[in-house]
Amino acid sequence: MNATDVITLIGAIATFLFGMSTMTDGLEKLSSGRLEGILERLTSNVFKGVLLGALVTGLIQSSAATTVMCVGFVNAGIMKLPQTVGIIMGANIGTTVTAQLLRLGDISSDNVFLALLKPSILGPLLAAVGIVLFMFLKGSSRRQIVGQILLGLGLLFIGMKTMENAVSGLQELPAFRELFVAFSNPLLGILVGAAVTALIQSSSASMGILQAVSSTGVVSFHIAIPLIMGQNIGTCITALLSAIGASKNAKRTAMVHLLFNIIGTLFFLVVLYAGNALFHFPFWGDVMNRGSIANLHLSFNVACTLLLLPFNRVLVKIVETLVPGDTGTIDINPLDERFLSSPAVALEHARAAVINMGTMARDNYRLAVELLSDYDDKKLERLHETESAIDKLENMLDSYLVKLTDRALTQSESNLVSELLHTLTNFERIGDYSVNLSESATALHSRDIAFSPVASRELRYLTDAVGKAVDTTLACYAGRDHALSMQVEPLEEVVDLMEDTLKNRHIERLKSGACTIELGTQFLELLINLERISDHCSNVAMLILRSTTPAKENLPDNHTYLKYLHSGASAEFEKLFAQYQEQYYAPIRKEA
Repeated sequence: MNATDVITLIGAIATFLFGMSTMTDGLEKLSSGRLEGILERLTSNVFKGVLLGALVTGLIQSSAATTVMCVGFVNAGIMKLPQTVGIIMGANIGTTVTAQLLRLGDISSDNVFLALLKPSILGPLLAAVGIVLFMFLKGSSRRQIVGQILLGLGLLFIGMKTMENAVSGLQELPAFRELFVAFSNPLLGILVGAAVTALIQSSSASMGILQAVSSTGVVSFHIAIPLIMGQNIGTCITALLSAIGASKNAKRTAMVHLLFNIIGTLFFLVVLYAGNALFHFPFWGDVMNRGSIANLHLSFNVACTLLLLPFNRVLVKIVETLVPGDTGTIDINPLDERFLSSPAVALEHARAAVINMGTMARDNYRLAVELLSDYDDKKLERLHETESAIDKLENMLDSYLVKLTDRALTQSESNLVSELLHTLTNFERIGDYSVNLSESATALHSRDIAFSPVASRELRYLTDAVGKAVDTTLACYAGRDHALSMQVEPLEEVVDLMEDTLKNRHIERLKSGACTIELGTQFLELLINLERISDHCSNVAMLILRSTTPAKENLPDNHTYLKYLHSGASAEFEKLFAQYQEQYYAPIRKEA
């Protein structure tokens, strides 16, 4: 094997991997997100999950992509951990389809139709058709996607054939044969298979490379089996990487994938090697070709699934032990569409869900404030889990309330729908700004910097004032309390005053060099996010204030009414404003 062959081999592997990537991307685009919806709905039992996982992975040709989808669904709270076990098992079966396609290279027949299925002929034909659809017929996006799939499959076959040609001379080299003899050590074979697959992040691609090498005649059964076992383990790297920074249960989902493959590998490794030591299997030294490698891959993955399927709940318990801690499962009050036939009942359930959403936003605000003074990774993880639940609940409520508007609603019911939509948007924004606060806390912690004692005290008074606004807003909304709704706007005005004072004061500290640019930027970011949280509290309180004010008082629009309050015309507003000034603003004035 000369330098030209080495360069050809590298190019062939690149073509093969690019073809695999192009085909997979096209298949995922063709699904247009429908596969995600299928995964979400059809997981009522583990057997359906296995079939679903095999089908989806067979279509998109990536067990890693299927598992990553599961990790994402669990992280978002759409699926529970036990629902993913069957899908992950089925994904290992579905990923064997590529190897079965690549075995077409073993076809040997004078029949013209069978000859067309050989990769050496089929590859260029598919690539030619694919490139025409992809580049020259741009009238339809679906046609382009089909072209991308065909182009990817064609490149897959071309790369496979080129690899075979490049490695054909290796069978004559003693060093090459000795290398594969070394793989007869099962542990080394597993490590090599896992390492190669982890590097290219595709068990289908590494399996294709093994099938290409099989054309040299040096791949026997006892060499192929540990490599295949290692490939199954190596493909778990993608899901493990996707779970970094995700919730506990999302991490456990990725761990199920890894544990499933490790247990299956260990079990069959012991069975096969112990069995051969006792019975001397006649097939142990048989030379493998593309077809037999594809069949071995399929048989091993099916056997692993049959072995561990009855123990799917045990797998869940094991990963819960390996990744300890609270599950992080948050009740998001799923909305039953059967209630839509009774709008009054549906609205009551929707209102309860909005209150739950407000409670989660308030909890996240409290967590974010705690992180500023006492940083804790577990608190941050909980905050992100809650934020995912808030986002999901917002989407559910939006969809639910829009469907409700198609029903015959009274004027009061229609008004309540509008109020709920506005309120859930404000609660969701409070949650978003709380995440922004946590990001500032993370930045301070990661850079090991801290505010001065004066700035920390100023910030504490402001966070207390905003916290009071959040608590009062949630209470007034949950109880539809007119008196409490009157308290929020004066407090919001005090927050504005505090934010403006602290911003000017901090800018002066920056100018004098008493504060660094880095700290100053974070401080000003915190002020902006805290002030915006209080603005959204004011929005919710105004909704309750208007809905609980007797119609005979005929309140003007919000802008006019707020202008009236801030003008000093309301004695009640002025009294509350003075009270909150004394409680929250006076202490920071003394810091000057």
